[in-house]
Amino acid sequence: MKAPEISVIMPCYNAMAHLPASVGSVLAQTFADWELIAVDDGSSDATLNWLQAQPDPRLRILSQTNQGVSASRNAGLAQARGIYVAFLDADDTWTADYLEKMRAMLHAHPDAVLAYCGWQNIGLPGGRGEPFVPPDYEGADKAETLFSGCRWPIHAALVKRQAVLAAGGFDPALKNAEDYALWLRVATAAPIVRVPEVLAFYHFHGGAQASGNRARAALQHLQAQQAYLATHPALCGVISPSRIRQLTLGELLKRGYACYWQRDLTAARQIFRAVMKQGYGTLADWKYMLPAWLPESWHRWLIGRRDRDPPTTDG
Repeated sequence: MKAPEISVIMPCYNAMAHLPASVGSVLAQTFADWELIAVDDGSSDATLNWLQAQPDPRLRILSQTNQGVSASRNAGLAQARGIYVAFLDADDTWTADYLEKMRAMLHAHPDAVLAYCGWQNIGLPGGRGEPFVPPDYEGADKAETLFSGCRWPIHAALVKRQAVLAAGGFDPALKNAEDYALWLRVATAAPIVRVPEVLAFYHFHGGAQASGNRARAALQHLQAQQAYLATHPALCGVISPSRIRQLTLGELLKRGYACYWQRDLTAARQIFRAVMKQGYGTLADWKYMLPAWLPESWHRWLIGRRDRDPPTTDG
């Protein structure tokens, strides 16, 4: 069988409620030369049976014991045959022309290793979730910008498969920030291009989602940054050591404050303790962070006695 130009990799874990929409958005693509590798990660619902019942021969199904999203994507990568790969989680969707437009952009820029696009978050409470088109990141400050945080979600990029393999794929130790860690390794090594349109949709729902564990997300973001620094020491020649501390520990502290002011105290305490272990923060920061070593009930009592204006976080 002729290898397709694009391989779409979809990890699936107890995703039956969302598969018709996510798989349907792939089946509806105007660009048809693709394969969809769906990796059932030990689901206990009807996910595997539903996938096996689909008639389209471009759908390939892998099944494994539960190993997590990174291992699932790596399993799909090992079987992928396309020149390009795209990653779509089993509860997210694309516009029908996603693959067509992303592929066209990479064809127009053969030196580029990755194309990224705009996206929209669907299902957020309070009317949030406006469409967002990111800026062009291919500039003089590209390394710092990409290092400072994940600039597009997992399903808003089309990337050359060989570049992903050369970067080592996904880190199975990460349950959060695994996409950020991969994009950082891939996108800093070669040019990237932007499709300035909203083509991808992230769907929030009541089920368990990786974004829900805020302390783990913050700490694993730092872990991904530290791993990149360990293997790319030349970055220190581009970004000053003080700026790197701001982008790593300063970002961690900001996330700790975000949890604190939203009264997710359990997450805030974990983050604050990690920041203090690195000796980061101003005196005002430490006044907020130090109670994280107390029993949580004592900490909550102290909160009621504090001025609630947040301090600066310029470490």
